[in-house]
This record gives sequence, C-alpha cells and structure tokens, in this order.
Amino acid sequence: MSIRERLSGNEAAAIAMKQINPDVVAAFPITPSTEIPQYFSTFVSNGTVDTEFVAVESEHSAMSACIGAESAGGRAMTATSANGLSLMWEMIYIASSLRLPIVMSLVNRAVSGPLNIHCDHSDAMGVRDSGWIQLFSETNQEAYDNLIMAHQIAEHKDVLLPLMVCQDGFITSHSIENIELIEDDKVKEFVGKYKPEHYLLNDKEPIAVGPLDLQAYLFEHKKQQADAMRNAKKVILEVAEKFEKMTGRKYGFFEEYKLEDADIAIVCMNSTAGTAKATCDKLREQGIKAGVLKVRVFRPFPAEEIAKALSKLKAIAVLDKADSLNGAGGALFEDVTSAMFISKVQIPTINYVYGIGGRDTTVQDLEKVYNDLTQIVKTGDIQNPYRYLGVRGEN
Repeated sequence: MSIRERLSGNEAAAIAMKQINPDVVAAFPITPSTEIPQYFSTFVSNGTVDTEFVAVESEHSAMSACIGAESAGGRAMTATSANGLSLMWEMIYIASSLRLPIVMSLVNRAVSGPLNIHCDHSDAMGVRDSGWIQLFSETNQEAYDNLIMAHQIAEHKDVLLPLMVCQDGFITSHSIENIELIEDDKVKEFVGKYKPEHYLLNDKEPIAVGPLDLQAYLFEHKKQQADAMRNAKKVILEVAEKFEKMTGRKYGFFEEYKLEDADIAIVCMNSTAGTAKATCDKLREQGIKAGVLKVRVFRPFPAEEIAKALSKLKAIAVLDKADSLNGAGGALFEDVTSAMFISKVQIPTINYVYGIGGRDTTVQDLEKVYNDLTQIVKTGDIQNPYRYLGVRGEN
C-alpha cells in the first residue's frame, strides 16, 4: 500500500533522500532549494537516517565533498539551484569525468545576472553537456519518483555517471500537491546498497583519483563518458520498468499526451507540461487536434525516439525556458530539430523562449502558440522560427 500525503516538491525530495539514506549529504543553502537539505538535516538530527551531513561553506565545497565521499566508496547526494550550481561548475565536470554516480536535486532557478530567484532553466542548460544525466519533473510526484530511480540508473556498471533531478523552483518546489509515497522498506530494497568496484578506501586495490590526463589518454576517457551516456538510455528504461512493477507508475524518455491523432503539438519540459495539457484539452473541445510531448530525459537526449514520436505532425512548437543567446534558438529546440533532421523528419518547427525569470505562462499564452501553429499548417509559412512568448512589446 502506498502512503498518500500532501507535500511540496522540496519536502518530497527530502523524503526521497531520507528513504535512500545516503552515506553523505553535503549542501549549502540557496533559494529555492534550501528547504531540501534543511528538511533532511532534521532526519539526521533525530536519528531517522545515519547519513553524515556536511554543512559546507559554499556550493563548490558541497560538490567537492560529494566527490570525496563517492571516491572513497560512499553514496553521496546534494541539492542546489542556479548560482549555486554555477559555483559548482568546475566540480560538476570533475564529478562526471571521474565517473562518480552522485545524485543531485536541482531546483531550477534563473542564473544571475541580474539577480532573480525565480524559475527558468538557465542553470540546467548551463551544464547540459557536462556529462550529467538530466531528468526533468513535471510534478512533485515525478520529482520524488525520479530521485528514487536515480541511484539505480547512475550506479549501473554500464553507466557510472552523476545524475541531476530537475524541478521548477517555487512552481513545484514550494507548491503542495497530493503525492503517493512508497514504503520505506520497498525503497530500501529497490535502491539497494552501493557496491562500487573501485574506490579509494579499498586497501586491496590502491588507486589514484583525478590524476593528470594528457594527450595519450584523455580522448579515450572522454569517449568512454560519451559511451556511458548512450548506455544510460537502456538503463533508464530498465529501471523505469522495475519502478512500474513496484508502483504502477510508468515513465519513459518522454510522455506523449494526445499525440496519437494530433496535427499540432508543443514540446516542453517540467511544470509547463501541465499548462500545455490543460490548453490541449481546451482546444480538443473545440475540435482542434492539439497534442503535447513532455520531455523527461534531456540527457541522454532520446533523439531517434523523439523524432519518431513527432513524425506524423503537421507543425511543432518547441518551448525553451532558457535562451541560449546564440541567435538560433534554445537548447531543447536545437536538440529536437537536430534529431528530426538526422531522422529525415521534415515538419515546420518553431521555437518559443518563454518564462524567463519566473514570468507566468498561462493557458492563454499557450493558446497563442497553438494558434500560430494552426496558421502555419494553413499557409506553410513559418516566417521567423525564433520567437519569444510573453515579452512586453512583442506581438
């Protein structure tokens, strides 16, 4: 029997961490993720977990401590947002290059400057190619479930990569939703014990961690990272299948919402998917064949699968909650259009950068996107594919 609760996304993340009971949690507070280590620290202080909680002096130190713990053979977790992730930047790359399966809860927030504490995806997009697996979460339930699955994915012998579970700052992190928790003993059995093959404190196998890696070997080591990321696709689905057997909740690389007969669709990530689904339902009542593709797994990017899922549409809008500032669209748009091109799927596709700095995105906003797609289907004319949604002064 699952346990029905009402929790914020941050509370759900902290409870997932409690049930996992990692060896080490190292964290430094930053809005809007502060509550996760704060809640978790109460589990440490009351003896609910036997985790070593390390209250560090910065986010750089937090990731450094996690790297030390994982290198020594322990299971390590942390949480952060935005500028905190930016301060970790050096160590983020080191964690993945050392093949350390650290798990992080990333509560998405705009990266400075100017200073803003509200949600966009500029933090996650800034490290999208750092070698971390990235799972995105529409709801508090999905954030919780993704964290429960995270270690099984990251620690798999064919993967051994760090993993971040993303959720939208304040929108889900601080909003209370109904949620079904898994019993502690079932989580413990599902996650299992961490048994690394190579680690520093193994006196039977002396090793070095992080040595100098020059021309003779670095290329091969980076190729191994890339291969591990490709391997993660298979492992993610295997873990999701096991999770479904335990809970009845099904997860894949993405969710297809009313795509089976859709003419037009929005592609998006995280909580925006809920608004897109509501808009889709409204348009369906009007006889408009609208659909949604919600990306859950952004790294590794399921290129072939997404191209296939979108292949029967007549027009597509990809929504990016971060601007790549490259003059040629956001990161999700670039990946989706690249995937379609490689798979020889030629469908009119436009990009909308939206929600920067936490700006609200409403059903009315997304109705405009669907209306634009309807017009493109009628005329075949895209005009400007690089668009902004909800900017004052823009049509």
